[in-house]
Amino acid sequence: MPGPAQAYCAPEGLAAYAGRVAATATWPRLPAAALPAPPLPAPPLPAPALPGVGLEPSPGMAPDGGAIPSSRAAADRGHAPSPRAAPAVAIGECRVLAGASSWSDRSLVQDGGFYPSRRQSAGERLRYYATQLPLAEAATTYRFPPTPQLSRRWADALPPGFTLDLRAWSLLSGAPTWPESLWSDLQGHVRPSRRDGAKLYRDRLPPEVVDQCWERFCHAISPLSEAGVLGAVVFRYPPWFGPRLSAWEELAALPARMAGFQVAVEFTCTRWFEGDVCEQTLGFLEELGIAFVCRDEVPGTRPVVAATQDLALVRFPGRAFGPGPWRYRYSQDELASWVPAVRDLASGAKELHLIMDNCWRTDAVDNAASLLELLG
Repeated sequence: MPGPAQAYCAPEGLAAYAGRVAATATWPRLPAAALPAPPLPAPPLPAPALPGVGLEPSPGMAPDGGAIPSSRAAADRGHAPSPRAAPAVAIGECRVLAGASSWSDRSLVQDGGFYPSRRQSAGERLRYYATQLPLAEAATTYRFPPTPQLSRRWADALPPGFTLDLRAWSLLSGAPTWPESLWSDLQGHVRPSRRDGAKLYRDRLPPEVVDQCWERFCHAISPLSEAGVLGAVVFRYPPWFGPRLSAWEELAALPARMAGFQVAVEFTCTRWFEGDVCEQTLGFLEELGIAFVCRDEVPGTRPVVAATQDLALVRFPGRAFGPGPWRYRYSQDELASWVPAVRDLASGAKELHLIMDNCWRTDAVDNAASLLELLG
């Protein structure tokens, strides 16, 4: 049973609306194997290097820009796949996992000292990571949707028992999106007056093209689900996505759009958690079957800690807010302060994901390991 979600009084009409959407959704959904791949799409332009994010995969590419070898190919070259994933921590009947939101951050690979060698291939790094921590998040899929081939290579590289959360493509959550991340055969549908913009927005595309984007994204991540390694698909909504009617309607439509996948949502607009709206938000997510992503907040701000499904998630983005490089390493005391809340979440969930999103050198992987040790 879902855990600490509080008593729920739905805004008038929303509960009925959610049921109607789930029952009457007419988006075309074909079996994953029957979904057509984009017709010979040209590979998108590589993402520009961002501070602390280098060497991340773009569509069809591994984290270092090359292909991730499959387990069989690795074995043929004398590199056996990892025998098992790093263990999770059990709290009662809850399986608790922790990991970083990137296993291939440039600073981690080049300067962190986490990997045995800087010369490891992308597949070797991913397999090694999986022996050290039981969870990772693929955050680059927020910027570029993966290809089915890349998802399959990730799945092949991961040992049984490992879990990979995946961030939903920004276009699907209505956030600003890099135009080059749109499949090439769909780019002609962008309104001419909008083609030269630095960012693309979902509402600038025809509805039928948006439907295609949803279908192709689901098709692309299906290999991870079929392999049993996919955890949650996390939709991170932009700050202007607040609790108004259109937002409630969009959330109500999400389960039908992502049928067959475990969906989680992360709100960056604080209005979702003000007064009675907080209880309404948590209750609405619980009714829809959507997991809620808790977030560590800056000192002096009380985070919302709740589980709306059997899967609970907590993101630790660091507390270094302000100008300059985004770097923050949680102290042992800061991590320990979360232990009571984590145990409380675990009492009402079957699985709990602790995502360290402070990716700079070994900060995220070290903090994840330390948190698991504190909980063990």
